[in-house]
Amino acid sequence: MSKYERFFFIKENGDHRIMDSLTQIVLGAAVGEAVLGKKVGNKALLYGAVAGTIPDLDVLARFFTDTVSTLEIHRGFSHSIFFSILFAPVFGFLISRWERKHNTSWKDWSWLMFWGLLTHPILDAFTTWGTQLFWPFDLRLAFKNIFVIDPLYTLPFLICVVLVLFQKRIAPKRRKLNNTGLIMSTAYLMGTLILKGISYQKFVTTLENQKVAYTDLQTRPAPFNAILWTANVETEDAYLIGDYSFFDTQPIQFKRYPKNHQLLGALDKEDKVQRLIKISEGWYTIEEKEGNIFFNDLRFGLTSVDASSSQFVFSYQLIPSTEGLMVSEAPKFGTTDAKSLLAALWERIWGN
Repeated sequence: MSKYERFFFIKENGDHRIMDSLTQIVLGAAVGEAVLGKKVGNKALLYGAVAGTIPDLDVLARFFTDTVSTLEIHRGFSHSIFFSILFAPVFGFLISRWERKHNTSWKDWSWLMFWGLLTHPILDAFTTWGTQLFWPFDLRLAFKNIFVIDPLYTLPFLICVVLVLFQKRIAPKRRKLNNTGLIMSTAYLMGTLILKGISYQKFVTTLENQKVAYTDLQTRPAPFNAILWTANVETEDAYLIGDYSFFDTQPIQFKRYPKNHQLLGALDKEDKVQRLIKISEGWYTIEEKEGNIFFNDLRFGLTSVDASSSQFVFSYQLIPSTEGLMVSEAPKFGTTDAKSLLAALWERIWGN
């Protein structure tokens, strides 16, 4: 994830998300249609879209708790199988009371809601942030093979769902269109896993050729595509970050970022710092700027594809106070240079 997301008000840690929500709405609508479309027509699309949106209501936690707790809550309980099983019957019952004129039962609506609620976190599990699908177990699934917004996943899917709206409830073409959208999106999602594997091997080969000793390597797609990939490489005292496009003609270059964990000093024992370390899965650096200490979460990379960039997307200032340690996310970027950043990304996708 990078600065480009912020220009569309998208953040994996819980800020309002437009395009990401659209993707989940489209998936939920298609799932609703597949489950109950023959019986209730477009109402299945509507309630499927609602189900696909509900898990992300966990973003409201930011209005009631601190930054670290909000990060922990996001994509937790509401994105679990347990949540789907627990609340699908509740929502199904409420809808059945409201939609009494349809020849449907409480079980029909519960089944629709279950699949709408469940497919949302399943899709999220393929992104960089991942999801606690098996909550309450402390396990976050993050396959990191698709960016939170990918037009090639969403747009063809959206077109199919929109076309479904204009078909009669029992028309064979209606189900064919919906199935086409589901098949295309799923095929693309699986295809990105293959692309991730190929790019991963490219990074491994490059590190071997450059004789870099490393302990861990993680890859993720750059914003809006599955052609440009970024790698985080852990070494003994630093992290290396590099990117690779399938159109590249020059060798991969890595930039080094010292861990600087010792800069935490006594803050290392603070509960909130330990929780941030756990949230970042250990991928973090510490920076000191003008006497202030910042915790950088490396999982989402830098704010630019420019090799000279040193600003991380998610950076938190650690502020000691008489009331305990405060954690404040670094100020958001503006949108004035969105066009140039997107242009730079587009150019980088097509090779170095």
